[in-house]
Amino acid sequence: MPPSVSASKKNLIVVSNRLPLSIKRVDDSFEANLSGGGLVTSLSGLTKSTSFRWFGWPGIEVKDENEEEKVANSLSEHNAVPIFIDEQLAHDHYNGFSNSTLWPILHYQSGVEFEDDNWQAYKRVNEIFADIIAKEATEDNMIWIHDYHLMLLPQLLRERLEKQGRSFAIGFSLHTPFPAEDFWKSLPVRNELVEGILASDLIGFHTEEYKHNFTTCAQTLGAFTEIQGEIQYKDRKIMADKFIVGIDPQKFTDALEDPDVRTRIQELQERYKGVKVILGVDRLDYIKGLTQKLKGYDYFLDHHPEISKKVVLIQVAVPSREDVKEYQDLETDICTTVGKINGKHATADGTPLIYIHRSVSFTELTALYSLADACLLTSTRDGMNLVSFEYIACQAQRHGVLVLSEFAGAASFLKEGSISFHPANIPEMSDAIHEAVSMSSENRKRRYEGLREFIETNTSTKWGETFIEKLSERLQST
Repeated sequence: MPPSVSASKKNLIVVSNRLPLSIKRVDDSFEANLSGGGLVTSLSGLTKSTSFRWFGWPGIEVKDENEEEKVANSLSEHNAVPIFIDEQLAHDHYNGFSNSTLWPILHYQSGVEFEDDNWQAYKRVNEIFADIIAKEATEDNMIWIHDYHLMLLPQLLRERLEKQGRSFAIGFSLHTPFPAEDFWKSLPVRNELVEGILASDLIGFHTEEYKHNFTTCAQTLGAFTEIQGEIQYKDRKIMADKFIVGIDPQKFTDALEDPDVRTRIQELQERYKGVKVILGVDRLDYIKGLTQKLKGYDYFLDHHPEISKKVVLIQVAVPSREDVKEYQDLETDICTTVGKINGKHATADGTPLIYIHRSVSFTELTALYSLADACLLTSTRDGMNLVSFEYIACQAQRHGVLVLSEFAGAASFLKEGSISFHPANIPEMSDAIHEAVSMSSENRKRRYEGLREFIETNTSTKWGETFIEKLSERLQST
């Protein structure tokens, strides 16, 4: 990092669709509490070198100006600035365009319908964000924008700042896959979105594949991309790179020493003595391949009767987007399939599948991670899938086996230590499960050591530090 950057504390504006805080009414006022999201963890290690201000939607509709001021005052204690959006506009932006159109296309889902009203709402929300940030950005010199909800924001914000005669370094991080050009072309407004992102100084992706796909799409707009890691568009040079997002492994190491966690682990070990435990932890989302997972597990039980009574799959499916019809239909389908599997394979001694459709506490989650002999993740597409990292963090003693879909972003980095498979190839998934539950202790340990080294090297803090360092370098050249 150049001396001029490290000599003084840097100022950073972080922008996400939703603020990483929960707001609740307390008497005649409001109270804000910091959530434990991944972005919060990633940036927490940078407080010594960087001052933060957070901008985003507070998650509630406040129509009264007096109450808006109260919410803003509560959030200011956490260096956060609310961007208020009315309920219908927020719905059309988030559930409409972002999650019903953009999200599925980013994850290679076909048959997606485009509705102009939702697109207009998406543009309007991005404009509101740009107006407020341009007004409030005073002493800050770097802006880091996050994810697919705000793809137009870099361009809209740069236009406003330039009109004011101000120069900021703008970074953008995408936390989903970016699809291949042929699939991206199905979106009518694809060029506007790519051009919006290209107004950034630094663009971050989770894998080389996602970066390559975006770069290829930028070429269709006339961008020059011959230099590795650079995109020359119009009169600007944009840096594009891979930044490996991670977790905080120490958080799980510490949790495993907690008396409540240790007690829960002992209870579960007694409950499942003599049984191989396979764990799945996913949001209830079609990109997680849950229907494929259940089919693969059913096939495994059918074709390995000799061990079918000695295994159990504990599947945690955290509710997600419950007001979207596609997710409601998915929940119904999964519940039906779970019932059929248990109906076919259950005995008086128990069932081979335990389905938990709710969030579980961190204590319970950590205990389950520690207990499981294997973790089965079947994503059809996934930006990274940090559950794989969390499982590894809790397996220092057992050396559990990671069974990981080749379409999870994490597979780009964990392939050597995990068992890889195609989630649509049911027999292949069954073979992967069988290999995992029958693997020798020596092979488990050998595989695990490489996985552990990776997650301890590529932590969430390192991800944040690396991105901010590169954005700081861009600041010096603007």
